[in-house]
Parts: sequence; structure tokens; C-alpha cells
Amino acid sequence: MVKKAPKAAAAKTTAKKKTAKPAKAAATKKTATHAAKAAPKKAPEKVLSRAALGPHAYSDTELRKFKELILAKRQETLEELDTLKETIMDTTTGEYVSESSNYSLHMEQGTDAMEREKTFLFASRSGKFVNQLDEALMRIEAKSYGVCKTCGLLVPKERLEAVPTATTCAEFKNTGIPCERGRAALARQKPAK
Repeated sequence: MVKKAPKAAAAKTTAKKKTAKPAKAAATKKTATHAAKAAPKKAPEKVLSRAALGPHAYSDTELRKFKELILAKRQETLEELDTLKETIMDTTTGEYVSESSNYSLHMEQGTDAMEREKTFLFASRSGKFVNQLDEALMRIEAKSYGVCKTCGLLVPKERLEAVPTATTCAEFKNTGIPCERGRAALARQKPAK
């Protein structure tokens, strides 16, 4: 057998590599082109006009209706809060009611404590709700009630009637992503590059 010279073998290997590189580059380019064609094209976002986004404030009549609704809810909540306070406080002394050791057994004491905690929780929630209603009344006076704090558009009336303390649309509250109108409004607010 005849042995090939090391230089001749190296030259042959180099020649194979040179022809392989252009073929590999062409295959990579072809794959990239194919992938680009196969990828779904992103539809351009339609930009809504300012008129399509709707008004940016509720009328005085609508604000009066919301104010009446909020005042009624506030009064109802304050009455509930007074009832809760009566159950946890002795009206004659003004001190918190504690269980009477004369008739409470050990098991009943645990139940009584749990009921008191639940009553305190309801009272705390009612107090926070009254504060939120007061903030909503201040927004009505400032004529900014119902304006979304995220995009600046109006929160739908239906949402405000259901949750008068709402400051964003339900979609943003649940997902953290503005609704379609909100995204369009935010896109209009961004400066063009």
C-alpha cells in the first residue's frame, strides 16, 4: 500500500471544507427565508381616532346620578358599621364586650373569639369602603370621577354602577392589561419616533 503524503491529505481536507462552507451558508439562508414565510404576519394595530375612543369626562347630570348612588351606598355602609359596633361594644360603658366567664365554657369561648374577630374584620372592611366612597365623592367634585387612572378614558357606566369606587376598567383590574380602547389611547399618547 502506498501512503499518501501528509501535505496532500491536508490539502484535500481543506478543499472539502471550502466547498462545504458555501453550501452550509446557502442552506442556512434557505431555512431562514422559509421560516420567515411560514411565520404568521402580525396584523397592524388599528389606531382608533379620538372620537372613537369616546368622551373623556362624564356630564354634570351623570355625575349627580353617581353622587346620589355613592351617598346612598355610604349611608347604608355607615348603618351597617354602626350595627357592627353595637355588637362588639357595650353601649353603656363604651368598652369592647368580652365573653362572660359565668356561662361560657371553654369551647364556647373559642367560638365567641372567632365571632368577635369576624365582626372586627367586617367593621374594618366597612370602614375602608366608606373611605373609598369618600375618595370617589372628592373625584366627583373635581370632575375626574370615572376617568381611568391607566389610560385616561372613561370607565364604563355599568362598572361604576356596580363598583362606584372603581378607578379602572374591569379588564385592567383583572389582567393588568388595558382594554382595547385603553391600548389605543395609550398608543396615541406616546410620542412618535
